[in-house]
Amino acid sequence: MHLEITDLNRIFVGKRGSVVALKNINMHIETGEFVCAVGASGSGKSTLLRLIAGLDTPTSGTINVDGQKVTGPGADRGMVFQHYSLFPWMTVQENVEFGLKLQGCSQKERFDTASYYLDVVGLVNFAQAYPRELSGGMKQRVAIARSLACHPKVLLMDEPFGALDIQTKERMHEYLIDIWQRLQCSILMITHDVEEAVFLAQRVYVLSSRPGTIQRELTINLPGDEETPKNRTYKIKREPEFFKYSDEISSLLRGSHTEEAEAIAQ
Repeated sequence: MHLEITDLNRIFVGKRGSVVALKNINMHIETGEFVCAVGASGSGKSTLLRLIAGLDTPTSGTINVDGQKVTGPGADRGMVFQHYSLFPWMTVQENVEFGLKLQGCSQKERFDTASYYLDVVGLVNFAQAYPRELSGGMKQRVAIARSLACHPKVLLMDEPFGALDIQTKERMHEYLIDIWQRLQCSILMITHDVEEAVFLAQRVYVLSSRPGTIQRELTINLPGDEETPKNRTYKIKREPEFFKYSDEISSLLRGSHTEEAEAIAQ
């Protein structure tokens, strides 16, 4: 899998004039990579992900997956939103099977595939439960299973843990690391949480604010990353390397905010 974004721009035109949301975005994701794009509010993170998912159209520039131009939504890109987006009238099993049903898979194939991914996310015993019976973290694990069940080439995640409390969020980080390493899937996740990006990603793109541009691309190498599987647990957050990356990204984000404030003042 090769996702390539080249010279991407998105401008919104309204009654009060034009707003440049994204400017000259160039980035890539390779097979099996976990990449995060981190930025503050107004950096165009969600716009970027919507463009990659095919839910919006670039003003200029291109997005290609394995050489094919993205012109709309497709099964090669799975999407996980912040607010779960589960169907409340369906069981967990039915929610995970939903995309497979749209693809025309047989009942047995749907059941077997959904059961496999529910086992991957640790929820096979909740297959017949309804979303209202689940915690926030469990709902998000169902949403991840539903996206993975359709075998996308890349999983797109739009601040998926933003609505969770800190303890649940940290558990979900470790769940996601485990899922990514077990399935060897490609993931692009956007977040405003610097520590989240450093903990999860192999590479991090740092976005500036208004317009969103790529300030820097960082390769994250933490103690234990040379191991197979990578040994990232919450203890890694105590390491000097973790603080170094977090501080560098935070400084970049603070700098972009300062420039934006000065531009507004002028």
